[in-house]
Amino acid sequence: MKLHKTLPVALAAATVPALAFAQDAELPAGVAASTDSVFIFNSLLFLIGGFLVFWMAAGFAMLEAGLVRSKNVTMQLTKNVALFGLAAIFYYLIGYNLMYPLGNWSIGTDETGGYLGAFGVAVLEGVGVTRDAADDYGYASTGSDFFFQLMFCATTASIVSGTLAERIKLWPFLIFVIILTALIYPIQASWKWGGGFLDSQYGFLDFAGSTVVHSVGGWAALAGALILGPRLGKYSAGRVTPMLGSNLPLATLGTFILWLGWFGFNGGSQLAMGTVGDVSDVSRIFANTNTAAAGGAIAALILTQVMYGKVDLTMVLNGALAGLVSITAEPLTPTLGAATIIGAIGGVIVVFAVPMLDKLKIDDVVGAIPVHLFAGIWGTLAVLLTNSDATLMGQLIPIIIVGVFVFVVSGIVWFILNAIVGIRVSEEEEINGLDMAELGMEAYPEFSKG
Repeated sequence: MKLHKTLPVALAAATVPALAFAQDAELPAGVAASTDSVFIFNSLLFLIGGFLVFWMAAGFAMLEAGLVRSKNVTMQLTKNVALFGLAAIFYYLIGYNLMYPLGNWSIGTDETGGYLGAFGVAVLEGVGVTRDAADDYGYASTGSDFFFQLMFCATTASIVSGTLAERIKLWPFLIFVIILTALIYPIQASWKWGGGFLDSQYGFLDFAGSTVVHSVGGWAALAGALILGPRLGKYSAGRVTPMLGSNLPLATLGTFILWLGWFGFNGGSQLAMGTVGDVSDVSRIFANTNTAAAGGAIAALILTQVMYGKVDLTMVLNGALAGLVSITAEPLTPTLGAATIIGAIGGVIVVFAVPMLDKLKIDDVVGAIPVHLFAGIWGTLAVLLTNSDATLMGQLIPIIIVGVFVFVVSGIVWFILNAIVGIRVSEEEEINGLDMAELGMEAYPEFSKG
């Protein structure tokens, strides 16, 4: 979600010239509509992008419900609905104003109904529009900006849910979600998207959040998994015991929903649709986002066939998601060929990272850490391949800063929760399933427990 677009560079055009967007260079990027029309189209982009990212919440719910055992499905569905509701409330109450320090603490109660953050203030002041007139003339509706930013915050919380599935208590998890969405995510996001030091001092480039969103969810999940420990029987006698998901069709549907939602995630992060150039850029972002997912899926498809003799569907699904995460840091400047390769490398990372975590006895039920953390780091570094404004230290140091902050703070929060209320269910409850132990209802009551 950067404010100033960078010029496309043609690194991959030399090797895949037929896939470059050469025709875009001739478009009159400065051609703009009236002030009213710019306001309308920019606001519309935020709203459409926002509800597409909201739809990703359904994708996470379906993916997780399909990859856990049947005795824990209701728990995963409950967590996903609850975490989104809590994120919406606490990002409104606290998080948004931390992320954009010039924001309005009385959100929705002033004369303009303002949700204006530092982003909106800077833009409006730059064109001579006063804050009081923000909803009449300006860059975009302040409500649409708030709505769009909220969806990213909620997505970060969704990432944590799947990793810790099948053994974590409901309420300690939800308490962590409150802290994550109200404090941890907004604070580090302000360092980049709120005009903070990662942006001003390091020139950090993270278009839609490979680091700011995805690696943050991955770091928080990793800290929780280390303190929570693996599921019973997952690692015993030096072996890894497969614990198969309950519904692969549901997991596949969830993946396609996430794939769809990512067009809003990346495309909406252009933050502008008021000129011919902006619309052209959004189109490029859509195409690159799609092909990166395809690259990740096919890479995992081929690699699992070669390594295991059979294709692993769950790896293919996570390969597609890793491709999407990989392209999120810079979906505008690559050619289609470069975007495909970036996504494919994300898929390869997943195939090797999943067994690596098992060797370390880190139990990640849905593979969220390889997808969102490892591929998120790769995607942030991959910006160097296609964006000439990026520098190695400008990308690497912010990755480390964000990682250390989120991992350490999340670890402290998980440790305190574990010490005070305990975060793990009892052995008996885990064996019987969290659906009955925590909620008293089953997702599939007509079938025996899996």
